[in-house]
Amino acid sequence: MAQTRLVIADDESLIRMNLKETLVGLGYLVVGEAGDGVSAINLARELRPDLVVMDIKMPRLDGIQAAEILTQERIAPVLLLTAYSDRELVERAKEAGVVAYLVKPFREADLLPALEVAMARFAELRAMDKQIGDLKEALETRKVVERAKGLLMEQQGLTEAEAFRKIQQLSMNTRKPMKEIAQALLLAAQIEH
Repeated sequence: MAQTRLVIADDESLIRMNLKETLVGLGYLVVGEAGDGVSAINLARELRPDLVVMDIKMPRLDGIQAAEILTQERIAPVLLLTAYSDRELVERAKEAGVVAYLVKPFREADLLPALEVAMARFAELRAMDKQIGDLKEALETRKVVERAKGLLMEQQGLTEAEAFRKIQQLSMNTRKPMKEIAQALLLAAQIEH
């Protein structure tokens, strides 16, 4: 089984070093380290880690702003590891899509579950995104096929079932998706008129 790949970001190098040591000790692979939010984003975009562990208070871009970008771009889940636990920061973290929030000082026993739950939540988010994409594609295909069926019914006097069968048959014969066949039929009709 492949090791879980992490990027860590904290503006204090000593904290980064200790965190890396802890994570490696837990069996994770730290593939990148950053000292500010902008570098953390760039590193994550380049390395595509399984998880980014970062502090909130960092120069150039704070951890919450960086987490929001990483979450929007669906690059990696973010676990915030910070000394700050005030309500405003927690609220900002929630709105940014942070999947876990751990307050320093933390026990090593608290870190493992937080990391694993964060990655599981992010996997669910990606699966939902894929499902939404698949549903949108299916709906788009259905709309195009319906329009092409209507066209065939009108032009060739076919029943709805016959028009559908004709599109289906063309799809099988050409080994092209029904959506492409339907789009081609609609385009051909546009050219004729």
